[in-house]
Amino acid sequence: MPIKILAKDDRPREKFLQKGKNSLSDSELLAIIMGSGNKEETAVELARKILNSVGNNWNQLGLLSTKDLMKFKGIGEAKAISITAALEIGKRRARQEIPVKANISNSQDAYVLLKNQLSDLRTEEFWAIFLNNNNKVIHISQLTQGGISQSVVDVRVLFKTALDHLSTGIIIAHNHPSGSLKPSREDLSITQKIKEAGKTLSIQLLDHIIVTQNSYFSFSDEGLL
Repeated sequence: MPIKILAKDDRPREKFLQKGKNSLSDSELLAIIMGSGNKEETAVELARKILNSVGNNWNQLGLLSTKDLMKFKGIGEAKAISITAALEIGKRRARQEIPVKANISNSQDAYVLLKNQLSDLRTEEFWAIFLNNNNKVIHISQLTQGGISQSVVDVRVLFKTALDHLSTGIIIAHNHPSGSLKPSREDLSITQKIKEAGKTLSIQLLDHIIVTQNSYFSFSDEGLL
């Protein structure tokens, strides 16, 4: 059936079948997830409006809650959940593409490994990367979830996990939902506490990374370890 006589909301699907997924624009991909528009707008037009509201940035769209999405005419609870679920699938896929035995040679490597988990969260989380003698990743773990301004890690849990995986080095990381890259006094304090505890167990703290949506701060790079 020629595209021109299809219902407008069906055209992205037809284009997908005829030309492949890479031929679709961002708004067309989002339109397929939504399935339909509203009385005044096609699915593609509504998708374009939603993406325009976040600067046509998928990461910014990922920050919107289902309630935020439902503010757009034509987006009910089911569509909002579908959009959020699709973005979560993309996020999880990105995690799985990271090799389990990735090698960490600098702070950028650690940031790339963790940015999908931490960059767009609205509350703080504390994660750790556990490495062997060759600085290859043997385990990645979320240790705590906290509030908007702080997530407190239990040093005993951190090192128990390190010992369970026979780790000789660790990189700790947490996010700053505020977007600030400046370490707080608590950040500096817990870093030194973990560093000193590691010396006793011969487990080296290699870095502490603060992650924001667009960048990161490395304690190691800044000479704070």
